[in-house]
Amino acid sequence: MDSYLEIRLLSDPEFASSVLLNTLFGKLHRGLAEYGASNIGVCFPDVTKRPLSLGQRLRLHSSAADLVSLMSQGWLTGMRDHVAVSEIATVPACVGYRVVRRVQAKSSPERLRRRLIARKDLTAEQAVLAIPDSAAETLRLPFLTLKSLSTGQRFRLFIEHLPVQDQASPGSFSAYGLSASATVPWF
Repeated sequence: MDSYLEIRLLSDPEFASSVLLNTLFGKLHRGLAEYGASNIGVCFPDVTKRPLSLGQRLRLHSSAADLVSLMSQGWLTGMRDHVAVSEIATVPACVGYRVVRRVQAKSSPERLRRRLIARKDLTAEQAVLAIPDSAAETLRLPFLTLKSLSTGQRFRLFIEHLPVQDQASPGSFSAYGLSASATVPWF
């Protein structure tokens, strides 16, 4: 991961920046899935906890060759008027490293109950007692709202930036550009 490029959202009076970021990330996801790369990671340099926001920039990390190849795929079609894309640059010498990962909430008590019933051979009433509606987990993390290509349903993709560390941790990235263990440079 010696290279990166940034995609910055441009202000648009017709679209909220969150809508543009959701659309941009959805297109990136499809581009990464089609490209089949597991060596391109993403981060959101402007992420904040208060207010919860992923910010206005998306940074892609990989080798220069992989970034050139990804960007030549045309996945940004329809977004060019809404973003500014930087040139591919070399990662600075003194940086930290961060894991940027997806976090999935256990937010559906009904789904958890069905699973409990199937695994433990409980009745529906027993499952409700074991997992009340108040068991729904709410996450205090920034998220993107995406549309599933397989089901057509909208879902929230919660993203967590783990603490900065001194050493890089190698690994692979998902078609979202996220990883549970691999780091991206942080600067």
